[in-house]
Amino acid sequence: MRRTVFNEDHEAFRETLRAFIEAEVVPVYDEWFAAGQAPRDFYYKLAELGVFGIRVDEEYGGAGIDSYKFEAVLYEETARAGITFGGSGVHVLLGLPYIKLLANDEQKKRYLPKFVSGEEMWAIAMTEPGTGSDLAGMKTTAKLSEDGTHYVLNGSKTFITGGVHADQMIVCARTAPPSADDRRHGISLLVVDTKSEGYSIGRKLDKLGLKTSDTAELAFVDVKVPVENLLGEENKGFYYLGHNLASERWGIAYGAYAQAKAAVRFAKQYVQERVVFGKPVAHFQNTKFELAACQAEVDAAEAVADRATEALDAGELTPAEAASAKLFCTEVAHRVIDRCLQLHGGYGFMNEYPIARLYADNRVNRIYGGTSEIMKSIIAKDMGL
Repeated sequence: MRRTVFNEDHEAFRETLRAFIEAEVVPVYDEWFAAGQAPRDFYYKLAELGVFGIRVDEEYGGAGIDSYKFEAVLYEETARAGITFGGSGVHVLLGLPYIKLLANDEQKKRYLPKFVSGEEMWAIAMTEPGTGSDLAGMKTTAKLSEDGTHYVLNGSKTFITGGVHADQMIVCARTAPPSADDRRHGISLLVVDTKSEGYSIGRKLDKLGLKTSDTAELAFVDVKVPVENLLGEENKGFYYLGHNLASERWGIAYGAYAQAKAAVRFAKQYVQERVVFGKPVAHFQNTKFELAACQAEVDAAEAVADRATEALDAGELTPAEAASAKLFCTEVAHRVIDRCLQLHGGYGFMNEYPIARLYADNRVNRIYGGTSEIMKSIIAKDMGL
């Protein structure tokens, strides 16, 4: 079936991106994998390529293209190559929507040029030890000073992707206690300079997958945050988090679909080259049936991912639709990647093969951005159940 989601501009970007990956990432990716993160200077290269500024207005140095389709191409091409761009994904997919939605003119002038150039990398700190998906249960506090010039931030966060390299961190904190009838009340979003006194990076977490992205624990001890760094209105942070979750979940869904598609590509190539009992593994009926079934699932996930992309670009992707896309695409990717690894036999368990890394990287898709169980709850509620 012919896809209609991309045009000539997207395909030109794909060619440029593919060449960039082959030249700048593939030769050194094993070094990134061993180090547990991409080097900081790599993000300047992504900035030069224009990756950070696609959806940023031209007056701040961006391209001014209000579309997620170029990011969709990025998901496909990184998965195709069996690599990731480190922790840069949170910079664009998570950080940028909050700036665009909530920042005032002064804040945009202050933040966006350095965002586009890669001079300042962004991340967001939501999750806390013991809270997980229950964001309303966060304990981190930000109390307004007596003179009203700054907030005093105290608390801790965990599982913060981009937490090591981030220069600016959007921290979700309680500026007021929850109300009697609404636990979500009282959360605000503050932009915190990671060089601030009292801001510290704890352990760089050793993850099962996504080895090249820096994920860390954070701690805040009496960190002074200027009131000018408040994003949006005070105490409305939970609403803002919910508003941007649709785009975040779209990104996870699309990335999962791209990984499933790549897994079929890796498996097809392997079984055509691998000889067993004097024949290529691709010759056996079981191999053909397994890959055919995987391809059918990928085709379905592609249709869901493309539909969600069009809805997101049109500003029409609802929370329930985003949850449905994430649930479906991540579950498909789980099944497909597992079956494609099986076709690799023992070699599929070796990290030197991209299918092994893909298997590990994919597992978190059903957890972060809201677990599969949370997605089902959202969908059920939308159904009136």
